[in-house]
Amino acid sequence: MSQAHVIGCDAKAEGEVVVTRLDAALNWCRKNSLWPMPMGLACCAIELMGTAASRYDIARFGAEVMRFSPRQSDVMVVAGTVTYKMALAVRRIYDQMPEPKWVIAMGACASTGGMYRSYAVLQGVDRLIPVDVYIGGCPPRPEALMDALLKLQAKVARTPVPIRPSPAP
Repeated sequence: MSQAHVIGCDAKAEGEVVVTRLDAALNWCRKNSLWPMPMGLACCAIELMGTAASRYDIARFGAEVMRFSPRQSDVMVVAGTVTYKMALAVRRIYDQMPEPKWVIAMGACASTGGMYRSYAVLQGVDRLIPVDVYIGGCPPRPEALMDALLKLQAKVARTPVPIRPSPAP
């Protein structure tokens, strides 16, 4: 192996030592261990569950640990129709997630309200919380969710790591 060989996350192998930037190493860890908060609100939740099954195996991307506690989650997957009655609960759960946090809008209903143009349905979850990746379809296939996860991993890898100021003495 040559000394200029790039390992990943902007690292170089120099003998038996890997040299990299701290933010690149942290982002590599973050992107390969995203813990989803499944917010299954309608039929898209069935495809979300199928993605975690053995046929599609979302575990190979580091996202197999579905957490039903927002305080242990990195990414919220909003799967399905968001009604106004559920909107406050979705917002409350999003607010309880620690930083950094990301959101995937799964399906046409979560992205734009879908075919439901009524007084009861929110016309896109992005009116409530910021969305990082949109998935089209009704319902989208598990492959589409895995593609969205790869796009989110690429976004996480580019995210700057905030530097905390040292406390004043």
